[in-house]
Amino acid sequence: MRIIFCLTVLVSALSASAQVPAHLLSAIHKTETGGKLGAIKGDNGAALGPFQIHKAYWQDATEFDKSIGGTYADCANYNYSVRIVNAYMARYAKKYLASGDFESVSRIHNGGPQGHKKSATLPYWEKVKQNLHP
Repeated sequence: MRIIFCLTVLVSALSASAQVPAHLLSAIHKTETGGKLGAIKGDNGAALGPFQIHKAYWQDATEFDKSIGGTYADCANYNYSVRIVNAYMARYAKKYLASGDFESVSRIHNGGPQGHKKSATLPYWEKVKQNLHP
C-alpha cells in the first residue's frame, strides 16, 4: 500500500512539472487567436479553438494522456484545449518546460515535435515573446 501511495505521489509530481505556465498559455492564446474563445477555425479550417489545435496534435495529446477523452470538436473549449496543450507538451517538451525554455515550448506548439529545430517557427516565437508577460 505504501509503495502505491509513493508511486501515485511521484506520478502526480511529474505530471505537475509538465504543466505549461499560465502566462505562457496566455501568450500562445493571444498569438494564435488574439485571445478569442470558441470554435475559431484557422489554417484554412485545419486548426480549431483558442490555441488553433490541429487534429494530429489533438490525437498525439489524447493518445499520450488517455484520461482526457472527448472529441476533436472539444478543442473549441478553452479549458479542454489547455489540457490538450499540457498533454502535448508533457509528451514532446517536458525537458523544455522543466528548464523554463519557453522558446522551445512555443515553437513545438507551432511546428510539431521537432518545431524547436525549424527556422520557420522563429517568427512565431517572436510573436509569442511579445505577448509573454509573467
